[in-house]
Amino acid sequence: MKYVIVSKNKIEEVDFTKVYETSKKTLRYKLDGSEFILKFEGDTPSFLEGKTQYTHSEILNILSGSEWTEEIEL
Repeated sequence: MKYVIVSKNKIEEVDFTKVYETSKKTLRYKLDGSEFILKFEGDTPSFLEGKTQYTHSEILNILSGSEWTEEIEL
């Protein structure tokens, strides 16, 4: 599995038949809404070529940061 972070202004370029997400509603967005994550297997879809690709462990590290996950105070 490969992961790519994409700017929200590129959302219309996404071919949801080439990635695991099925629609705009199933995307994981950055807290400020400026970016989202796509995941895919196999060959890189043409609309994602040239973008940085992350492994599962790399994307989990990114998602654990304060820009992607709200901290819950107990």
